[in-house]
Amino acid sequence: MGRRQFSAIGLVALAILVVTVAAVLPRPTGEPAASVDASPAAVASPSATPTPTLRPEPKHEVYGYVPYWEMDSGIAAHLAKTDLTTLALFSVTHTSKGAINTKQNGYRRITGDVGARMIRQAHERGVRVELVYTSFGLKRNAALFESIELQDKAIASLVALASDLGLDGINADVESLDPTLVDAYGNFIGRLRTAVVAADPDDRVSVATTANVTGAAMASAAVRAGADRIFAMAYDYHWAGSAPGATSPLDRRDGNEKDLPWSLDLYESMGVPRERMILGLPLYGMSWPVAGPDIGAPQTGRGDAWIPRQHLSVLRDASIVPLRDEIEVVEFYALTAEGATPPPSPPNDPSVEPSDAPSADVDWTAIYVDSPETLATKLALANERGLAGAGFWAIGYERGLPGYTDLIARFAAGEPME
Repeated sequence: MGRRQFSAIGLVALAILVVTVAAVLPRPTGEPAASVDASPAAVASPSATPTPTLRPEPKHEVYGYVPYWEMDSGIAAHLAKTDLTTLALFSVTHTSKGAINTKQNGYRRITGDVGARMIRQAHERGVRVELVYTSFGLKRNAALFESIELQDKAIASLVALASDLGLDGINADVESLDPTLVDAYGNFIGRLRTAVVAADPDDRVSVATTANVTGAAMASAAVRAGADRIFAMAYDYHWAGSAPGATSPLDRRDGNEKDLPWSLDLYESMGVPRERMILGLPLYGMSWPVAGPDIGAPQTGRGDAWIPRQHLSVLRDASIVPLRDEIEVVEFYALTAEGATPPPSPPNDPSVEPSDAPSADVDWTAIYVDSPETLATKLALANERGLAGAGFWAIGYERGLPGYTDLIARFAAGEPME
């Protein structure tokens, strides 16, 4: 989560991807792999008809990831004030032998005292809790999806851990996948869900997929394999190595077609049902060193993640007023090294000339971050599309800023997003 998604895919890879997706489509939903013994009752049932309805009634599920680095002594109290329907504990992964890697911080936090408290209190509030399983990197994923034996061991390890912790399902977050392995990925998700449901019929499997072509193909394969929810990671459209801009834009200032509506259209074209989709939105922004104080000013170096709770002094300072980028729908701050912000210069007003190039001794930082107001506009898109709900990467990033918590509560209650 929270990493570059829109890497270039060559024409050859795209051609392979189309063939791969075509191969996935006829596969019967929930069909177990030949290497897994499963009775018909254990096979996923919600995916019998993967074709999305024209526009289902929107639901208001709220899916929230908590990464292990936010699992501190204060996170349980923060979660108690956050209106989630599903809490996703990020994350664990497998070793080269298929066992759970118990040496990683994610495992230690989730299975430790803080994790136990989060799980217990979430269940007391009626919130589902899922274990997030991650597998990142082309080489690592090639090794996994080219070996049925390794997959089966990883599946058995994950189901056992989720059962030991008393969880309600597993979320699979696989990133950086060769397009030729999309079919193998779908088979893995199907076998994972068969094992999860066999252990507890009330549990479910969700997946997180990137908001680009490969991610949409993976989402389609996961749906046909029986995945109950698809968390579309609709962020990182702008990233550390790109030009500055909103990490989750409603439109694009640079003319690139890839924005939130484009991704949702892509998922729908791949046959992903709206009623199983969760629109994943960011609770973080990005900052870049830039050449000047205007929206769209070119970067002078790589960007970095900008976590709101780490910058409360900026966000609570009434003298620092952001400028709204009405195209990408995001808040924009231009700061000097001393923390001052210049008078706003609206980028689309022809009567206002952009600021002159600053002197060489002024270092500017551009910050693009979603506020509760800009997120509300994007949550309205989930309602308009009739999605199952929305989700966030990552709960904890907004601590100390109650406006985000209030927004989540309003969405969960089905209130209009304005």
